[in-house]
Amino acid sequence: MMTNSLDRLEDTIEAETAALLSHDWSDQPEFNRRKSQGLLELSRMVRAIDTASLDHETIARLKRLRAKIELNHSVLEMNLRAVQEVADIVSGAIRNAESDGTYSAFVRRQDEAR
Repeated sequence: MMTNSLDRLEDTIEAETAALLSHDWSDQPEFNRRKSQGLLELSRMVRAIDTASLDHETIARLKRLRAKIELNHSVLEMNLRAVQEVADIVSGAIRNAESDGTYSAFVRRQDEAR
């Protein structure tokens, strides 16, 4: 049972990482649902077993899953930083377009202080 859960979770994380690397956010809600389900299954199983008695293969699988999760985390972080940068650019463009120039010197000084 644990093997099946690990397989599903690994597949989900690999698929999400590949989608993020190709800039495809279309399945993100489904990836989030599947990851949550997989982590819930795994956490329930870990609570029900004696982790000291895990065989070497299962421990290796868990270490591999951890590495895939860490890669997924860094790819998610990179994408979120990019989204934030784009949002900052759009926000600045909107602020500049809507400004009548009355407070522009004050706004520029605040932006430069950051």
